Amino acid sequence: MKEKTHMAKILTGITLLVLACSPALARAEVLSGVAAIVNDEIITTHEADKEYQQLLKDLDKAPAAEKMGFSRKVVLDRLVDKKLIEQKIRELDIKVSDDEVRASVEDVKKQNNLTQEQLEAALTRQGLTFDKYKVQLKEQMERLRLMSQEVRSKIQVGEKDVRDYYEAHRKDYGQEEVFRARQIFFKIDKSGGAAEMVRVEGIASKVLAEAKSGKDFAQLAMTYSNDPSAAKNGGDLGTFKRGDMLPELAETVANLKPGEVSALVLSPAGMHIIKLEEKSLSQGKPFEEVKADIEDLLYKKKSDERFSQWVKDLHASAAIEIKETK
Repeated sequence: MKEKTHMAKILTGITLLVLACSPALARAEVLSGVAAIVNDEIITTHEADKEYQQLLKDLDKAPAAEKMGFSRKVVLDRLVDKKLIEQKIRELDIKVSDDEVRASVEDVKKQNNLTQEQLEAALTRQGLTFDKYKVQLKEQMERLRLMSQEVRSKIQVGEKDVRDYYEAHRKDYGQEEVFRARQIFFKIDKSGGAAEMVRVEGIASKVLAEAKSGKDFAQLAMTYSNDPSAAKNGGDLGTFKRGDMLPELAETVANLKPGEVSALVLSPAGMHIIKLEEKSLSQGKPFEEVKADIEDLLYKKKSDERFSQWVKDLHASAAIEIKETK
């Protein structure tokens, strides 16, 4: 079931890619030279030219990172991979019937809310006939069937794999650090200039020394804090997440250990002494809610890794001769 689901997703993506890109109309190829020989089958320089120009066009609006390393050699390597895969499809006698292609076309129309006329019009605008599209779709389905048989059927994603990933990436699923802290706040009168800053820092430093010596922090807050509520709650800031605080205070709190008192912290509001009472983690999204997404992610990761190795093995067992030197 997992393999069928992935095949359906990939087929939809392939169709959207075909509709979005602009492949050239099929035309008779002129054998202008031999770029490579793969198990006695030829890749022509004309094929390499077409692939190179198409990829250049596709990369035109791609991020700079995707363009790095692009070269004629990369194109030829892709064509060699494609040829090896085509040969493997024939070797394993993998077939896709016309009925299966028709069913896939109907799925594409349904998922994209297209009539037959709208689909054909969209293909025509991209220089692709409906018959040529069906040929391409059949080729892609054959490759996906090969992938399923040779690669994906051999992949398993266990419960432990999924749970280990979840535990290692809890922040990706909404889990955040939660803090409970107290503060002693010293207001700075901005009209007082440097003298006011020195005055407040002198008082705050003395209180900090008392707090560091182990005196009751809540009592110090009730005595010295300029926060009106401190007289009642001992400077209790309650429970909060990092993003709930001023950046200067958030950075300080995040680096404290429970029971630890900070150095003096200056913010636009004034001067602060923070004591972290507790640090914990919020629940975030529960495992069962994200389990299926993680399974898909790990399945794809393992599929990509196994496919890369599978292609390397094909290369190792094939007779490949690169003729092109440019």
